[in-house]
Order: sequence, then structure tokens, then C-alpha cells
Amino acid sequence: MIAAGKKLVSLSVSRLRIIRQKALMLGALICMVGFGASAMAAEDNAITSISANQQGANVIVKISFKHALSAQPTAFSILSPARIAFDFVGVGNATGKTTQDISLGDVRNVLLAQADDRSRLVFNLKRSLSYATAMDGNSLVVTIDGSGGLATPVNAVGVPVQPAARTVSGVAAAPAAAPLLNGKPALRDIDFRRGTAGEGRVVIDLPNTQVGVDVHQQGQTIVVDFLKTSLPDVLRRKLDVGDFGTPVKTISTVTQGDNVRMIIEPKGLWEQSAYQSDSQLVIEVKPIKEDPNKLAQGTQGYRGDKLSLNFQNVEVRSVLQVIADFTGLNIITSDTVGGNLTLRLKDVPWDQALDIVMQAKGLDMRKNGSVIWIAPKDELLTKEKLELEQRSQIAELEPLRTESFQLNYQKADAFKKIFGIDDAGGGAGGGKKNSILSSRGSAVIDPRTNQLFVTDTPTILQNIRNLVQKVDIASRQVLIEARMVEATDTFSRDLGAKLGFGFKGNNTAAGGNQTASTATTTGVSPSIPGLGSSAVNLPAAPATGTAGSVALSLFNAAASKFISLELSALEADGKGKVISSPRVVTADQQKALIEQGTEIPYQSATSSGATSVEFKKANLKLEVTPQITPDGNVILTVDVTNDSVGATVPGGVAINTKHVQTQVQVENGGTVVIGGIYTQTIKDSVSKVPLLGDIPVLGYLFKQSSVGNSKTELLIFLTPKIVIDRIAGH
Repeated sequence: MIAAGKKLVSLSVSRLRIIRQKALMLGALICMVGFGASAMAAEDNAITSISANQQGANVIVKISFKHALSAQPTAFSILSPARIAFDFVGVGNATGKTTQDISLGDVRNVLLAQADDRSRLVFNLKRSLSYATAMDGNSLVVTIDGSGGLATPVNAVGVPVQPAARTVSGVAAAPAAAPLLNGKPALRDIDFRRGTAGEGRVVIDLPNTQVGVDVHQQGQTIVVDFLKTSLPDVLRRKLDVGDFGTPVKTISTVTQGDNVRMIIEPKGLWEQSAYQSDSQLVIEVKPIKEDPNKLAQGTQGYRGDKLSLNFQNVEVRSVLQVIADFTGLNIITSDTVGGNLTLRLKDVPWDQALDIVMQAKGLDMRKNGSVIWIAPKDELLTKEKLELEQRSQIAELEPLRTESFQLNYQKADAFKKIFGIDDAGGGAGGGKKNSILSSRGSAVIDPRTNQLFVTDTPTILQNIRNLVQKVDIASRQVLIEARMVEATDTFSRDLGAKLGFGFKGNNTAAGGNQTASTATTTGVSPSIPGLGSSAVNLPAAPATGTAGSVALSLFNAAASKFISLELSALEADGKGKVISSPRVVTADQQKALIEQGTEIPYQSATSSGATSVEFKKANLKLEVTPQITPDGNVILTVDVTNDSVGATVPGGVAINTKHVQTQVQVENGGTVVIGGIYTQTIKDSVSKVPLLGDIPVLGYLFKQSSVGNSKTELLIFLTPKIVIDRIAGH
């Protein structure tokens, strides 16, 4: 029985190799959508040979034909698995083979499949790379860039050439130039479609065929990074596509540094694939029907190539050897692994097959690169426990070292809590609660030179070095433009009606979190109309005296451009004036203060009976703390105080206070308007005829009394702009 089992293993290994070659060829045939089953040689042209060579990091593949091609072939790339495919219409296969091994750089092999009057050539790659093509006589030269950058087309001898223009109906058409935004190619369009099988398709029009794209799964989301690209404002949005009946719920696209990041959030069970044709990238998310009898649904759990195993009472070591031969991985088996196994699997991913074998025999594995160590679970746990104990003992005996860390942006005092140092002393030993230092370590902070001096083991010093590299970075800065306007009480309503009506649909900042604290003011007035959910009215209880209210409104970047025009028109019409227009640049999450007003002196008596002069502020003060969000918006924490001189009272003067505190999320370049602080002036005036108006009793016939009532509103416009490259732009 054992001899029969070993013979069956030998047959299975050779059979697996044949199955694997057939599977690779079948994958190329499946990609040929719409091709017939029969292969007929094309009469017009045919591929005669394929040769490849390596030049530096690039792989140059020369595809020769009987006759020169009239136009470059249609090509597309697949990200996972990494492949580049070319379709040749009216071209047959005269090479006499369907696969050719290349094994140069990141290019594994090339598959050639023919159906009816067309052929498809597929390059299997180790990772996704860019490529370029050029015509050279009767040959097509494909350049695959192994450096990860943009490929440059070359001829058969490796000399760079200009990419050939595509031929349309015999007329050469120049390729369209990619749109540029901030000096980088910009995405053209983002669309979503529903497939016939309920799959969701995200279609992205790239600026050109050479844009680097990184598609990977992060938790339960799909993250797509477009390298060295920019994003137009019209595409910077979050799409809710849950009503399409696909696994995709939302699609968010934002700018992240020099790249553009797209986050796709699916729901339920799903699997994704991505492929690119010319400058169009398609990310497809397919639903998976849950099967309770499967250990993993779809390809979310297991992603290895599929294999079939049929063993009867064979050694476990032999099964592991078969999986190692199939995958090319190095599998090291512990001496304690033994016993026999009966196994029958058909079209199962190899990593799932390995998991089944380990579960059946109580085994576990540890992976390090391409090496897998397999042993019983208890043995692995015992070994890891001993390693941890040994590391702990080494840490107690390891010699201490002292190292200094120069901080460039952060204050050295900020590391007191990290090192467990209290404010009482300049130096302290380690081992304190919530300290990054070991029990033997110590740290000294020098505020004068802004340096840290740490004594600890080399492992702890490396951890501190990594921490300093992540924390000691330059803070991003925000330019805050503030405009303080005194206007008639109807100006805010007119402004809201004009801008709110025209930009209501584009107000992306309205969905941000908004909180407002107590507003110390008097009176009630309506909020700014026309802005829907982007306007928040916070009236205070009415009281005698001046009337006022607090209204907070948001405008996006598009509407902000027209606010300056409206303010200019306000001053031209004499309905108000801009009393202050300060600008200040502050670091992220650092408070900026703008203050304007007067200080009123008054006398105060001390306990000894002497008098001294003190001052009270009656001014307009604006405190703003910006916080830059990961998606490029700005959260503003605003504190506005508008004080004025009140009535004279014994011991000094009264201060009339109007106070607003709020927190609001604003789009970069957008504007938040804080209004509703009103000032009402009542003035008695008398007009009379000279001399006659002063006659007692009869003088009332020659004079007239009137009461003037004027009401103005203080509006504060705040426009945050994230400073790029630390240069404040206007």
C-alpha cells in the first residue's frame, strides 16, 4: 500500500505540472472574449517569431510578422494577476507553439492563442509594470519597464524612438495631450456602471496609458492609488451608488500628496478584479453567493492557483512536498510531523489545500518571505514562548548605550510624557508607567538646544529613533483670510439668496460636522436663506437694548470667488464697508489671534486705600484654530468677541459683550460666514426755525422732532486655504 501511495504521488506531481501548463493556456483562451472555439490560420499576416532580451531594468520583446502591420494592435493590461495582452486582427500564429518561456526580469513567459482570424498574445508578469510599443519594419517592439517608471519605446536595437501615432482609416492621428493640473496629468472622468450579473464597475479615464496604478485591498475596502496624478475639483467627491443593486456602496476620490486616492467601499461578500485597456481602467466588484459548506467564500480567503489532489493513505510529508513543487515555495517540515493522510481535492486553491492538511493533522505554520516552516501547534507555541523569554533575559543583560536626538520641528518638552518625566525634574529614570523607556533606561531633555539624551538598550533606542522620525516633521500651514464687514441688516439675506440659489447643489462643505457653543448676544433675527442645510441659526433670548443674533453659513470654493465682488458692490452702493481685512498664516492645529479695538482706563482702589489705574478691553477679537482633515478640508474652531463701551457706572464703565464660539468644517478655499451680530442706534433730532423755534409754547409751531433708528450687522468672513509647499498663495 505504501509503494502504491508513493507511485501515486509521483504520477500526481507530473500530472500537476501538465495541469498547471494547461491552466495557464486556458487562462489566455478565456481572456479572448467572443473568440470561436476553432483556430484557423489567418491568410493576410502571421506571427513568425518572438525573441526577447534584457537591457538594464527593461525587457525588450521583438515580435516579427510576415508583413508589416498597418496599425498598432489593441492592447490592455490586467493588474491582478499582472498581465499585458495584445490583440492582432487578421494575424495568425506561424510560430508552431502556444507558449514561450522568457524568464527575464519580471517577465515570466508569453502565451499565444489563435481563434478565427485573430490572435492574442499575453505576457505573464511578476508584478504590474508599464509598457511602450514601437513599429520597426515587419516587427513590433514591446518595451516593458522594470524600474516601475514610465516605459520609453525603443526600436529593435534598443534606440529610443518617438511613439508611433495611431492610424485611423489610413490617416495618422496624433495622440491627444493629457490634461495638466498643477503640473501633473489629471484624471479625465470617473463613472460607475452596473453589469448584467449584478457586478459594480468603476470606470476611470486616465490621462494616458502610462499612469502608475496601485490597486489593493485594505480591510473591507478597495484602495486605488493613481501615482503622480492630480484630481480636478469636479471629480473630488463621494459617490453614493448603493441604489444600483451592486456590492459597491460608496466611491470616494481625494487628493493625497502627489497622488490621487480612490476608496471603494463594498458590502456583503465580494471579490474584485482590475484591468486596463488603453487609458481606461476598470475595477470590477462581483457579488459572491454565500455557501455555508465552503471554508472561504469566493477568493477573499484563499487566492492561490487551483490544484487537484487525490491521495490514498500517503505520508503527510509527501503531500507537503507536492504543494511545495506546485507553488515554488520553500517548505521546511519539523521532525515531529508524521503520519499518513487520505486526501481528495479538486480545483482547490493551493493555500486552501495547505490549510486543510494542517487542520487535519493539528499543524501550524510560520512564513518568512518565501520560506514556510510547518510544525505541530504546541511545538510552535512553546518555541515562541522560549524566544520571548530569552529576549526578556537578553534585555536585562544587554549593555546600555547613550544617544542624542536633535529635534527640528517639535519641542523637546513634548517628550516628557513619552519618557514618563514629570515637571519637577529635568532628568528621570525609566520604568515609569506609560513610558517608552525600559526599566533600566533614562532620559534627559535639554530645552535650550532642543535635544533628547537617552540611555537605554539598542532596541529601545531604535524604537525612539523611529518615533522621532515620525513625530519630528514640519506641520502643514493654513492661510486664513478674515474680512470683517459692517453692513445693513438686509445685506446678509441678499447675499444668502444670491449665492445660495446659484451654488446650493455644489456646497460640499455642508455635510461637515458643525457644533456651536453658547452665543452671548441679544435679540432675534432670521438666518441667511437659500442655503439649505449649510446654514445654522443660533438665536439668543431677546432683551432690551441693541438687537442681534448669530447665523452661521457655509459657501464652497466656487461661491467664495463671488463674495469679494459682492463686498465691493456693497461699498460702492454705500450699504456698508469692510472695517478690517487681516490675513494670518498659522500651523495646523495652532491658534491664530486677530484683535482690534481700544483699552479703557479706570481707577481701582487697593486694600491699603491707594488707587491704581487699570484697563478694560473693548475690542473685536477673533481666535481661529485650523485642523486639516485627511481628505483636504479644514475644520475651524472659531471664537469671536465683539465688545463695546457701555454706560458709565460707579468705579468704571460697563462693557457690552457679544460672544460667539463655533466649530465648523470648511472646504479648502471655501468660506464660512458668521453674522447676526447687530448694532442698533437710536438718535433724537430736532429741526426748527431760527429764533421762532425757541419761543416758549409758541415755539412748537416752528420746530419738528424726529427719532432716527439705524440698524447694522457685523459679518465675519473666514476663508481658509491650505498652504502648498509652505508658500502662502493668494
